[in-house]
Amino acid sequence: MNIISNDQNRRLIREIAIILIIKVILLLVIKHIWFDAPTIPKDFNNQVAERITGNPSNTQETR
Repeated sequence: MNIISNDQNRRLIREIAIILIIKVILLLVIKHIWFDAPTIPKDFNNQVAERITGNPSNTQETR
């Protein structure tokens, strides 16, 4: 009885470990595809300055 129970536990642990590894790999692939770099819109700093102060900013930054 103990051998059968021990064998099923090992099988269950192996299946859970494989599923977790697959999930981690899929999450890393999704992160790499969609979240590889942040997107910053053009004139973002000027838009923020206008929103905060209510006045258009006179400085021009280039990136």
